[in-house]
Amino acid sequence: MTDFFDYFKGWFRKAETSTPSNPALHEVIERDASYKAEFEAWKESLACRRIMDWLWHQYAMWVSLPNEVEKSIDFLDTPSSKGFAIHYSEEQVPARECRFLLDFLREKVLELPYRQTLADRRIYMAQKEVETLERYYLKPRQIRSGENRINQRFGNITIELVLRNDKPHQLRFRATSYNDRLYAEADAFKELFQGLCS
Repeated sequence: MTDFFDYFKGWFRKAETSTPSNPALHEVIERDASYKAEFEAWKESLACRRIMDWLWHQYAMWVSLPNEVEKSIDFLDTPSSKGFAIHYSEEQVPARECRFLLDFLREKVLELPYRQTLADRRIYMAQKEVETLERYYLKPRQIRSGENRINQRFGNITIELVLRNDKPHQLRFRATSYNDRLYAEADAFKELFQGLCS
């Protein structure tokens, strides 16, 4: 019985001192059959179409009238990184639908064509809350372009969903390109965004 209590005391101690780089739990993302069936139905639903239409509309506003973009989304535009972050309020969207969007964006990137190199979940403490990070990391299929340089497409893509105490907090999408002689110039972010929303 002492071993049992020591195990749980040790686990709680580990959870209390956990960080994103040293999580209490680190595992591969695996979706069960019921989730996959619900996800397939969601992809054909009005809810999916609405979120993708909203995303496209916000991107169009950001390009033409950046001050008109809703506060629930931010766009990233640096020389090497492009992307967006959707901020969720507690009453807004169920965690399941946020996971559907995470997986939907992943599928869209795989069609571009990309390959998945990471799919993991980390659970740790952050600001006295339990934070869960679900993350996909995708790389372009390497193809040589003119002058024998590597076609990086849009660069490496990271898609992350952050939950705080099991409630959606933020969904982040980032494409990071290389500025190196070995790589051809990255394709325009607008082309990537069109691929996501089509």
